[in-house]
Amino acid sequence: MKNPNFVLLYVKDPVASAAFYSRILGRPAIETSENFAMVTLDGEFMLGLWAANDAQPAPTAAGGGSEIGFPAESKESVDECHREWIRKGLPIAQPPTEMDFGYTFVAQDPDGHRLRVFCSRAA
Repeated sequence: MKNPNFVLLYVKDPVASAAFYSRILGRPAIETSENFAMVTLDGEFMLGLWAANDAQPAPTAAGGGSEIGFPAESKESVDECHREWIRKGLPIAQPPTEMDFGYTFVAQDPDGHRLRVFCSRAA
């Protein structure tokens, strides 16, 4: 079996979501249509954005039902990303916080999916 190389989020507006992820990741969407968009995350790993009202079979959860983790090298990197995402207007669901696994904050995309930036205690 091959390694996974694709994660899919169900969204209201794939074009708007692609623009959002392109803006925060600094990478252009490689595919965009009314019902589907795709952005490269890292190398060959892709983020698919599928219109929830078009997905087949219909999703059982949409809007805020997922979380994407973004590892950071240090607490300072977490804080820097937090400041950058605030400047870009991302809603913050959890400010920078020490948790049992490390230092983290959580922002949200336009559909309420969670974007967790973290630095593990082992780092």
